[in-house]
Amino acid sequence: MRKYLALIALCCACLTAQHALATEAPTLANDPALEQHVLEIAQELRCLVCQNETIAASHADLAVDLRQQIRTKLQEGETPAQIRTFMVDRYGEFVLYKPRLSTKTLLLWIGPFVLLVLGFIVLWRTLRQRATEADTPLSEHDVQRARALLGITREKGE
Repeated sequence: MRKYLALIALCCACLTAQHALATEAPTLANDPALEQHVLEIAQELRCLVCQNETIAASHADLAVDLRQQIRTKLQEGETPAQIRTFMVDRYGEFVLYKPRLSTKTLLLWIGPFVLLVLGFIVLWRTLRQRATEADTPLSEHDVQRARALLGITREKGE
C-alpha cells in the first residue's frame, strides 16, 4: 500500500514540476508594438512541428525561427498579407491555422456537411426499414419454433 501512495505522490510531484517549468515564449523585439504585431500574425499560422498549436503558442525551435522571420519581414516593411503569402508559398496551405476557401480546400470545408447529410440519409433509411420489418407478423411456423425454443407448449387461450 505504501508503494502505491509513494508512486501517486511521485506522479503528482512530476505534474506539478512540469507546470512550474512552463513559461511563455520570450519576446525578442525591443518594440512592444512590433512584438504585438508579430504575435497577431503568428496566431494565424500553424506550427509545423506541433500541428495543433499556433506559431505564437509553440515553443518548438521551428516556431521560434518562424516568429523571428515574421519579425524580420515586418521590420523590412512587408504587410501581414505578404508575410502570409510567403509562408503559404514556402510551407503550403497547411501552415494557415484557418485555411482559405479555395478549390484545393473545398473538400475540407464542404466534406463534413456532405458526411453529415449522408449520415442522416443512412439513419433515415435504416429507421424506415426497421419500422416496416416490425409491422410484419410472424408466420405460424416461426411462432411454433419460438414456442419450442422457449419451452411453451400452448397458449393461455387454447
